[in-house]
Amino acid sequence: MPSTDITTDGTSNNLVVLYPSPGMGHLVSMIELGMLLIRHGLSVTIPTVKPPCNTGATAEFLAGISAANPSLSFHRLPPVTLSPGSKSPHHEALTFEVMKLSNPALLCFLHSTSPCALILDFFCTCALDVASELKIPCYIFCTSGASVLATFLQLPVLHKNSSNSFRELGYECLSIPGVPPIPANHMPLPMLDRDDRAYKEFLTMAERLPEYDGIIINTFTSLEPHVIECITSGKCVPPGGSTPLIYCIGPLIKSDEKHGGRECLSWLNKQPKSSVVFLCFGSIGTFSAKQIKEIAIGLEKSGHKFLWVVRSPPNPEKPFEKLPEPDLDMLLPEGFLERTSDRGFVAKSWAPQVEVLRHESLGGFVMHCGWNSVLEAVTAGVPMVAWPLYAEQWMNKVFLEEEMKLAVVVEGYNKELVAADEVERKIKWLMESDGGKELRERVAAVQVAASRTLVEGGESYTALVRLVNNFKKIN
Repeated sequence: MPSTDITTDGTSNNLVVLYPSPGMGHLVSMIELGMLLIRHGLSVTIPTVKPPCNTGATAEFLAGISAANPSLSFHRLPPVTLSPGSKSPHHEALTFEVMKLSNPALLCFLHSTSPCALILDFFCTCALDVASELKIPCYIFCTSGASVLATFLQLPVLHKNSSNSFRELGYECLSIPGVPPIPANHMPLPMLDRDDRAYKEFLTMAERLPEYDGIIINTFTSLEPHVIECITSGKCVPPGGSTPLIYCIGPLIKSDEKHGGRECLSWLNKQPKSSVVFLCFGSIGTFSAKQIKEIAIGLEKSGHKFLWVVRSPPNPEKPFEKLPEPDLDMLLPEGFLERTSDRGFVAKSWAPQVEVLRHESLGGFVMHCGWNSVLEAVTAGVPMVAWPLYAEQWMNKVFLEEEMKLAVVVEGYNKELVAADEVERKIKWLMESDGGKELRERVAAVQVAASRTLVEGGESYTALVRLVNNFKKIN
């Protein structure tokens, strides 16, 4: 990977350092932000760390991005060794620890490059101390939407007002300014137990949000107007607290991938307009073998065309390791591929999601509610069936269904198994019903708003220019 371009006096010209956590969803939007800043006259370098567990094919992704974008500079920080007591059921806890152990290397790197600003991922809050020591203006980039940010800004209040863990509160709804009521047990899995190490790290991150010089959010104001108004007016922070400047600069989505996926795209080219349901569940989303069979049965019974990305079931004994290619003959019902060959395509492990969603044959998207996928669907004008799996996705499900009204939800997502009948029912509802038609019309209207926001004069374009001008003044 190319090194950062440093001037002879040790400083960089309008250099902004972007520091992501190693998860694929975080890398994708941080890199898109970097390329956007470059187009506005800034230099960008991205230090990266080795992930503590399987986070998707990040190494291959970074290599491809580096080769295709020589103006975007990467710097690999030296690997760190987790302490013997670092075992955790939550990879988020491990990520927080890796970022903390990487602080000394980050300090050396920033000292040698002297950037005009540092932009951190949520998991990199510990680097605030590095920025403070070097007196570098520091911003945080929220790779989720504004509703998730509001929840984290309010987390210190929620923590103080109850001695119970969110898991103990169950379906009791949390009151958070600007967002619909969220069942307490819909908070991210590692936050359900207030005594868990991951929960304590998230709480610390939330408590330190007011320390940043600004908060950058991958959203646009017309998508989440009510919650953004609540954030900017200071209603989401604890009483007496301050809210940093807010910059909504989205939607930032993954650039088109010009490699791989040709077979499924060729298949899509042969399908009628708006006829295909796409099922894909993120870079690390997985199902049990039993659930995969239920999905297959539901798809077959629905009678609709489908493109389905299938991954191998997780290995409970090795939850953080990369999964092998799926054995479709073993995972799918006997004869399924033959019976559905005229209307279905099953892709192993991966498909070029952005290109698939933009294809005119797409009529619906069954997805995991990851924020990047939400934005990709919105900008493509594809209606969604929400099936949240992990991270903040249960929260996003609430926002998508109740606030934005851009998705219908798969019943049973919070149970051990979603039945085949429910898969069939929701696909038919989406593709055949008046409700599905109304959902499609709402998504189409938001697509138009999204297309306007990043062009000159648009709301996100204006926010981005304001942010870039701040960086240039700092320099």
